[in-house]
Amino acid sequence: MNLRLLSRLCGLALISVTAAHGQISATLRLNKTQYVAGEAVIGVVTITNNSGQDQVFQTTTRMPWLDFVIKDGKGEPTTPKGRVGFGAVKIPAGQTMAREVVLNSFFQLSDPGSYSVYGVVRTPGQMSEGFSTNRLLFNLSAARPYWTQKVGVKGNASKLREFRVLNYSGNQKTELYVQVMDCSTGTSIQTYSIGEVLMFRKPQITVDRNQVLHVFFLSGPTMWTHIQVDTNGKLLKREFHIRGPQGDPQLLAMRDGSIGISNSIPYDPKAAAEAKAKVRKASDRPAGF
Repeated sequence: MNLRLLSRLCGLALISVTAAHGQISATLRLNKTQYVAGEAVIGVVTITNNSGQDQVFQTTTRMPWLDFVIKDGKGEPTTPKGRVGFGAVKIPAGQTMAREVVLNSFFQLSDPGSYSVYGVVRTPGQMSEGFSTNRLLFNLSAARPYWTQKVGVKGNASKLREFRVLNYSGNQKTELYVQVMDCSTGTSIQTYSIGEVLMFRKPQITVDRNQVLHVFFLSGPTMWTHIQVDTNGKLLKREFHIRGPQGDPQLLAMRDGSIGISNSIPYDPKAAAEAKAKVRKASDRPAGF
């Protein structure tokens, strides 16, 4: 093959790849831009196929069809936990697909600081660099530990977990976070917000006989929230209470090791909203009906 023919073929290949990029677009968005260190950083990649034919995106032995690049504030790449791997996806002509990804699953995102991220999409048959989505910035912040306690895992006392309740002030509001740490590795199993808090009433926190964390806090001017979390970080229950006739509600430890709430009136926001809607509909009726 002579050099002129080879050059012509390479030029045609480049034109083909460029055209494919123009016909298949990809964007990235994050669920928010401010995170507490250890919290799930969730990205959503949206791919639109305007190529005029169905496209099947699939990982090969050499390259994944979807990848990400994350850099810290100094421009240094963040350490990956392993190769990103996603199953094959078929996008029909003219259709759009969205894929949600927890970036912490693939990258070490535990240190506070500023970061940037973009996605890389490789079109079917493309084995090279692929094309990039938009680039986004996000921050990981350190939250102040408000309360901590180490507990054994029920059924396996050799495993230790640490419950942490964190106080985080960001975006002009104060939130409480629950964080469950694996004591053997020092890594976060789960970190997530349990809601806004009014700190002029101190949150009440304890662990019951079943190694379940209870957090009871003022979440509104007249509303208290009670959450329960197990040693795997799973949110078991969220309940709401309003003030009883004898003052503020209190988290109460029973003699048998269980936990209750004293001096409260249970509140169901959904039921209250439905009742309010019924009253509004009745008031909308014309006179005489």
